[in-house]
Amino acid sequence: MKIEILTRNENQEIQNEIISKIRDLMNYKNLEPGDKLPSERMLSEKFGVSRSNVREAIHKLEFYGLLKSKPQSGTFVADIGQVAMNGMIEDILRLEDPDFKSLVETRILLELKTVRLAAQRRTEQDLIQMKMALEAYSEKVKAGQDAVQEDLLFHLAIAKASGNSTMNTFMLIITPEIITKFEEHHVCDKGLAFTGIQEHWDIFDAIKAQDPQLAKQKMKTHFKTLYQYCYNI
Repeated sequence: MKIEILTRNENQEIQNEIISKIRDLMNYKNLEPGDKLPSERMLSEKFGVSRSNVREAIHKLEFYGLLKSKPQSGTFVADIGQVAMNGMIEDILRLEDPDFKSLVETRILLELKTVRLAAQRRTEQDLIQMKMALEAYSEKVKAGQDAVQEDLLFHLAIAKASGNSTMNTFMLIITPEIITKFEEHHVCDKGLAFTGIQEHWDIFDAIKAQDPQLAKQKMKTHFKTLYQYCYNI
């Protein structure tokens, strides 16, 4: 049996085709706002694609709020009106994968806010999670090992401590792509890892002291080298 392996770009193209066809079903009134979406199997057969591709396309439309999943009931078209639906789908189809600079800019904007909130709202349990991630990061860096994942676990712990579920979700969404890009560009081989140990502890201490302004300043200092590196690649 031959198994077809598709590249990421090919998968993206197929998902976009599926989204376009779902939009056509809406435009031709085969699907109205509030209607239940046909099953994955039916859409897979109708569009001539795999169920996994249909599932991923549906998940993308759910993420942007165009489809609504109800437990034990199915997936339904959001009640947002045809004009808005078409406009949003057009925007989704034009979206490109974020480049390295975009990810860095987004991360910095998010974290300068989450670190202030974390300093105001952190719990003792939040501090324990941050400290565990920090110690794991320090240990790996000192051993000369890649510590990108431990680094980001510390920053995710800060996002969680912010008490803002939306910001926390955004961080969770962009983190896998950040890990990929950091490893691709060998960011932690550029001398950032060692200096990052003290910078991380400075951020931690400011959060522990519940000083929002100091926490933001320490995060700015931490990101300064990364920001400069990002615009010199």
